[in-house]
This record gives sequence, C-alpha cells and structure tokens, in this order.
Amino acid sequence: MFSHFTLKQANDMLPTIIQKFDHVVKMKNEINKIQSDFGTNPKYTASFKDYSIKKQELNSAITNFYKSIEELESTGVSIKSIDQGLLDFPSLMFNEEIWLCWKQGETEIKFWHGKDEGFNGRKPIESIDLEKLR
Repeated sequence: MFSHFTLKQANDMLPTIIQKFDHVVKMKNEINKIQSDFGTNPKYTASFKDYSIKKQELNSAITNFYKSIEELESTGVSIKSIDQGLLDFPSLMFNEEIWLCWKQGETEIKFWHGKDEGFNGRKPIESIDLEKLR
C-alpha cells in the first residue's frame, strides 16, 4: 500500500531499510560472482552437467535478487541506484510531492529533492521548514 513518509517515519524505519538494501547489494554481488565464474572457469564449457548446475545456481541467484528488490520496495521506498546506493522515500512538502533522499553510508535522512530532480538536485533537510514536511 502506498503512502507518503514523514521525515520521522523515514528515519525511524531507516535501519530496517538499510538492512534490506544491504541484502539487495549482497544478492547483486552473488550474481556477479557466478557470472564471472562462468566466464573464467573452463569447466563450464567442457561439461554440460557442470554448465547446467552452474546455470541453475545463476537462475536462483537472479530470482533471489529480484525478490530482495521486491521486499525492499514493498515498504514504499524506491531504489534509485543500487550501484550508487541511492534510495528515495516519497514525501509531501507544502502539499507537493518530494523525495526524501538517502545515500549508502548515511545514518539518517539528511537531504531531499523535488519530484523531477535527481541526486544532483539534493538539498539539505535544514533548507526546508520541517513544519511543512508531512
């Protein structure tokens, strides 16, 4: 179910969101590791059996990756970039939709940007009247 986040709600659930995001990253890294192994280990071109087993492992890893994305985004948070570690929380300011923005490594929501702005449009939370943030 969709809802807008207040700054407090976003910050309160951030530890859980970070944990879910870390799991997404872990799943992505697992896929990369399996794909790299496919490309560098000649055993997968020498044996249909080895190839088939490794391919099933890759398929499972991809499935788990997409499940982890779905689990994170079912909270209402939007993944903007896994590689850059960017997540956005939909919010309202002056009855206008904005994004509360989090970057991997941050311990709290410190930035926001307009609906049509991206990471480069991030502004400090201090730049807004928190009474207008709903």
